[in-house]
Amino acid sequence: MRTANDSFNLAWHCLGRQAEKRGDKTALILCDGPDASRSWTYGELDLMVRRLAGGLIASGLGQGDRVMIRAANDIDFVLAFFATTAIGCVAQPASLLLTAEEALALAADSGAAAIFLGEADASERRLFSNLRVFDRKETLRLAAEAAPAPYAQTAPDDPAYLVFTSGSTAKPKGVLHAQRVVIGRQPMARDWLGLAEDDILLHAGNLNWTYALGVGVLDPFACGATGVLYAGPRDPSVWLKLIEERRATIFAAVPSLYRQILKYGELSRFDLSSLRHCVCAGEALPPELLARWREATGTWLYEALGMSEISTYVSSRPGEPIRPGSPGRPQTGRRIAILPIDGGTEPLPPRAVGLLAVHRSDPGLMLGYWNRSAEEAAAFRGEWFIGGDLAEFDDDGWIWYRGRNDDLMNAFGYRVSPLEVEKVLSAHPGVADVAVAERKVADGVSVIAAFVVPRADGTADEGVLLAHCAEHLAAYKRPRAIVFVSEIARTANGKLSRKALPQLI
Repeated sequence: MRTANDSFNLAWHCLGRQAEKRGDKTALILCDGPDASRSWTYGELDLMVRRLAGGLIASGLGQGDRVMIRAANDIDFVLAFFATTAIGCVAQPASLLLTAEEALALAADSGAAAIFLGEADASERRLFSNLRVFDRKETLRLAAEAAPAPYAQTAPDDPAYLVFTSGSTAKPKGVLHAQRVVIGRQPMARDWLGLAEDDILLHAGNLNWTYALGVGVLDPFACGATGVLYAGPRDPSVWLKLIEERRATIFAAVPSLYRQILKYGELSRFDLSSLRHCVCAGEALPPELLARWREATGTWLYEALGMSEISTYVSSRPGEPIRPGSPGRPQTGRRIAILPIDGGTEPLPPRAVGLLAVHRSDPGLMLGYWNRSAEEAAAFRGEWFIGGDLAEFDDDGWIWYRGRNDDLMNAFGYRVSPLEVEKVLSAHPGVADVAVAERKVADGVSVIAAFVVPRADGTADEGVLLAHCAEHLAAYKRPRAIVFVSEIARTANGKLSRKALPQLI
């Protein structure tokens, strides 16, 4: 058994274990459009994953090798992720929104040995010619024909997957998670999702994002439930149609999508009676949006606060009252504290604003940052991990979020470093100086804005700069507004003052 202290494998826990208990139950439904779907049972996925795992071993991959997965919300992504972790390799999900330049940089950073490229064309394959490339056709062939391999006898602390996220520098940093992370997710499955084996959970995100990978796949599989993912054209009504047709009991998305559904989705046209509740993360949930969703659907919207390093760890809970404006309370078993901003490990009392910290013993916490020892050391203070969020406890133990202690921006649930965007814009010959910040454009809606001091030659008009960003940055990192200014506000010692940049409303 892989539940012994010296052996634990994420893929076995999610698929092999479930295939033994409920092999004929539907594990995954993939929808290509509102009226088209495919499904697989736990038994089918278990065999396909073990076959692909056997093919990966035959190709020369070995335990510890990093394997990038650059594929859409489809079966090849799911198989690649679990087959990679099944043999003790390290899965490295990478968004299709990333430019090839960005993906190549991440592959070089991790030292990836192979890549799953989905429906890649010949030109893209050539870009990654230094890696062992598996396209969608080969992935599915191996999953159907290769000799199945057993799940590796990995240890709980062996690495399982590596996700890159924006940090305090212009270079994304890799967050390395262990095989045990699926056990560390149990408090959120219980205290936030309220997930049981008879649930059908629809997630609106893409699998390369840790929110969708965890809540949309890992959590349902670990609980023996059914996960539903969507890969077709996206408009606000499609989610309502999927809830109705798939009889989803839980729906997960970011708050901005709930706002779009309320505005454009025509809720009265759809039967949402199967829906028990909804969940959101990635952005703060405005109290007015919570109230509007409850009034329009009759269901509660439960919020959670998290980060790539641990996923969610604070949440509101199904069956308990919500306090609008608060993301909730620490999930059961989590050791959470508010620490002084300027240093020290003594937790602050209620009503004192400080840095939100998670104890390093939490099984859901990352192993560390990939080859970034200085940043990793800076993130730990004694026995506490500090992610940079400011918050306070109230007298009843509820958390109240007070923003970031750094300059990281939130773009539709993705955290983006302004330094990364500034680096790209400053490379344009028409830019003399630049500063980037998150700015509000409407109630509850913020965008990434770039404040640019143009050079005198006049080559830096808005269209040119936006096109330059599109060439070098993933869509979610790109500025939505270019504001030309005569100078960038700086402190007396020359440091950029983002807070002094103009507001957009």
